[in-house]
Amino acid sequence: MSKSFERYQKRKLISSYFSVVLSIALVLFLLGILGLLVLNTNKMANHFKEQITISVFLKESAKEVEVDQLQKSLAMADYTKTATYVSKEEAAKKHAEEIGENFTDFLGYNPLKNSIDVNLNADFVSPEQIEEIANEITAKTYVDEVSYDKPLVGLLTENVKRISFWILVACAIFTFIAVLLINSSIRLSIYSKRFIIKTMQMVGATKTFIRWPFIWNNIKLGMLGALLAIVVLSGVLYYLNGNFPELGLFDDPTQLSVLLVAVFALGVFISFISTYFATQRFLNLRTDELYY
Repeated sequence: MSKSFERYQKRKLISSYFSVVLSIALVLFLLGILGLLVLNTNKMANHFKEQITISVFLKESAKEVEVDQLQKSLAMADYTKTATYVSKEEAAKKHAEEIGENFTDFLGYNPLKNSIDVNLNADFVSPEQIEEIANEITAKTYVDEVSYDKPLVGLLTENVKRISFWILVACAIFTFIAVLLINSSIRLSIYSKRFIIKTMQMVGATKTFIRWPFIWNNIKLGMLGALLAIVVLSGVLYYLNGNFPELGLFDDPTQLSVLLVAVFALGVFISFISTYFATQRFLNLRTDELYY
C-alpha cells in the first residue's frame, strides 16, 4: 500500500514538474519570437523598402555616352542600391511575357522607352527623399520622366512605423502576461507543499533554510524550460533562414546570441522571483489560513 502511494506521489511530482517546465518553455518561446520580431523589424522593413523601384525614362535623343554617364553616376550615388539599364526592346519582351502577347506586332512599333531602374537604399525610402531624388534626376536634359509608385511609398513608410509601434506594445504586454503565467505555475507547485513549509517552520527552521531548496529546484526547472524554448526557437530560426534567406536572420550572430542568452536569463530570473514571493507568502500565513 505504501509503495503504491509512493509511486502515486512520484508520478504526481513528475507531472507537476513537467507542467512547470512546459509552461515556462512555451511562454519563453513566444517571448523569444517577439524578441526576434523586435530585433528584425528594421531589417524586414529595409528589405521591403529596397524593393521600391524608380524608373528613369530616357529621351530618344539621349546619347549613349550620356546614358552610360547617368547609369554610372546613379550606381555610385549614396542613395542607390542597384541601377540597371533596361533597353526598350528588353522592356517590350518582359511586358509581352506578362500579358501573354506581343503588343508590338499589334501596334506595329515599340512605344516603350529606354530606362534605368534604380533600387534605393532603405534609408532613403521616404516620400520626401524620393521626391527630392526624382527632381534631381528629372533636371537632366536627356531624361524624359522619372516614375515611381508614390502611394506605395507613402503607405509603406506609414505601415512600417505603425507595425514597429504595435510590435513593441505587444512585446511589453506579452512580457507582463508571461511573468503572470510562469508565476502562477510556480505558485501552484509550491501551494501543494504549503503544509511541509509550515511544518518545517514550526520545528524551528529559518525562512532562508526553508526557502532555498524551493528556489533552487524551480531555478533548475526554469533553466530546463529556457533550454527547451531555445532549442525550439533555434529550429524556427533555421527554418525561416532556409525559406527566407533574404531576411538575413544569421547576418548578426552576436545579436542572436544576446537574444538566446536573454531568454535563458529571463527564465531563471522569473523562476527565482516567483518562487521567492510564493514561499514568502506561505511562510507568513498562520496555520489556520493554510486551508483556504
